Amino acid sequence: MSAIPADLRQPAGEWRTALLSLGLVLAAILLLYRDTAIAMVGIWSRSDTFAHAFLVPPISLWLIWRRRELLKALQPAPQPWVLPLMALGAIGWLLGDLVGVNAVTQLALVALIVLSVPAVLGMNVTREVLFPLAFLFFCVPIGEFLMPTLMEGTADFTIAALQYTGIPVYREGLQFVIPSGQWSVVEACSGVRYLIASFMVGTLFGYLNFNGLRKRLIFAGVSLVVPIVANWLRAYMIVMIGHLSGNTLAVGVDHLIYGWVFFGIVITTMFMIGSRWSDPELPLRPAGNAGGQVLSLSRRSPWAIVAGVALVLLLPQAALKVLDARGGAPAKPVVTLPDALASGSAAVATPVSDWTPRFLGAATEANRSYRVGDATVGVHIAYYRGQTYENKLVSSQNVLVMSEDRRWNRIATRGRSVDLGGQPVTLQSSELLGAGSTGQANRPMLNVWQVYWVDGKFTASDPWAKVHGAVSRLSGRGDDGAAIFLYTVGDPQTHGQPTLEAFARANLASLATLLQRTRDAR
Repeated sequence: MSAIPADLRQPAGEWRTALLSLGLVLAAILLLYRDTAIAMVGIWSRSDTFAHAFLVPPISLWLIWRRRELLKALQPAPQPWVLPLMALGAIGWLLGDLVGVNAVTQLALVALIVLSVPAVLGMNVTREVLFPLAFLFFCVPIGEFLMPTLMEGTADFTIAALQYTGIPVYREGLQFVIPSGQWSVVEACSGVRYLIASFMVGTLFGYLNFNGLRKRLIFAGVSLVVPIVANWLRAYMIVMIGHLSGNTLAVGVDHLIYGWVFFGIVITTMFMIGSRWSDPELPLRPAGNAGGQVLSLSRRSPWAIVAGVALVLLLPQAALKVLDARGGAPAKPVVTLPDALASGSAAVATPVSDWTPRFLGAATEANRSYRVGDATVGVHIAYYRGQTYENKLVSSQNVLVMSEDRRWNRIATRGRSVDLGGQPVTLQSSELLGAGSTGQANRPMLNVWQVYWVDGKFTASDPWAKVHGAVSRLSGRGDDGAAIFLYTVGDPQTHGQPTLEAFARANLASLATLLQRTRDAR
């Protein structure tokens, strides 16, 4: 790295004042939003998928330190126009906190930290450290929402590869049987941890080894594609090793060890190939300044910006306290399903099934079965009030069945639409196959329809349920919401789906009225 001549460096006093101002802003952000920061670090410490995030802040500081000589030549110049962007970040944090979405609040926290640099130090300084600042977003533990899609892709590839190899396969959802045994694609097989880790180190490798944006973006894209394909091959080879060894190898702990070893080999190979196209290090000069001239802006005092940032940071905190005080301490909700519903639906003592959805932290739950003609339909309601980050209606932890569930296996999910008084309502329809060996005949088939009720509205969408919840809290109507499940046993086409469609058309409106009365009794 070439050095900046001493006579071109900005006075040390200006930088001391600017860095003191930036330090105060960062301290205020971490103090006011400490619960979000602590939650983020807590996820790093307990999740293998995001343990790499502990390395992100030190790496970012090191990348900035590498450009310290260049930064000394630039004059810090606060930028008041950044304050509205910080206000948007603070509003985003508030909305995320209202509905308990960790990803939103944590992204907003990192965005506030990043935006504090141009706000206090100016855009010339920010341009020189733009990548290290953007790299901080790898601190946010996000990506597990991809897990179901990645699991489906892994299962599809593995089964197709086995069939191409000449091995017969019988599939039920994410479980399949080959002549040597039964296999299942669970959360650990999704490859999401490989994907996130590869993208982080691949992006860093591209920044350090390539000078052009195009090459950096290409390598970042490769670092996303390679771990997905590698995970498919890993899953296929694990099954093949187990099959050829009589299930004595690549099972249990060997399964996980083999996965990381294979991933390490793949990533190392990717970096070795990428290094062949590495660019020589460019002379140190300000970004976007081909002549190497030192950039300078008009002098501005940072203290007015510090005061403005403090105001921006305090406003969502104050708004949250006002909303919490206005909501008060709500009473525990009571949901009681009636003895009879519409269309002659009468409650019966014998339940449809012993199945219940795995929805955690509900304030109350209600479950009842109704006889409708020659069919029996179960109704399960999980009602939420006083939601927190741990106990909330919409969560990746809330599922119909876990992938390793021994009693039920989800084999299909799709959307279904029901007309309620001229208004179409979309529900999520799933098919669950009962306990037994994969491929075994005469296993019970459970048809389940699911829909959220939030702020008086039905939706099957997780994001829209969050939006309705945020609007409800902002309008002072509380955070009440519920998940409604309708289920029956039988063949989906000839019995299950027609039965649930008729039941939903006849009774969803009355169930909504029941939930509305529960909310009004806060």
